[in-house]
Amino acid sequence: MVISTKGRYALRMLLDLAQHQEEGYVSLKSVSQRQEVSLKYLEAITASMNHAGLLLSQRGKEGGYRLSRPASEITVADVLRSAEGNLAAVSCLALEEPACERADQCMTLPLWKKLDGLMEDYLSGVTVQDVLDGKV
Repeated sequence: MVISTKGRYALRMLLDLAQHQEEGYVSLKSVSQRQEVSLKYLEAITASMNHAGLLLSQRGKEGGYRLSRPASEITVADVLRSAEGNLAAVSCLALEEPACERADQCMTLPLWKKLDGLMEDYLSGVTVQDVLDGKV
């Protein structure tokens, strides 16, 4: 599995918002400047983060974005799933139903399922606050 730029930037954006939470709502422009990520790209990322319920937004002069809950309650898995769609190691695990007619006889499927579980367990056990605190 390769985490895309969108996933990496989504995590950076949420880390930035967590670092500046005392400011209240933070403008995307300021996040864009600090993280050196285009504003347009952050706007696209923000849409998926909003949809997943990870952000709160406010319009107007004092508007912007902030985390919907404490950084200690948002896992890296939450962020990456929101940005990437899923965290499956192989495409056949990304779908609800087996994508391969050979799934019932596939010798490698147990390997991919175990890898998938290990990644899910690890990323679900690491919060945005853990990353901020350097605990990983």
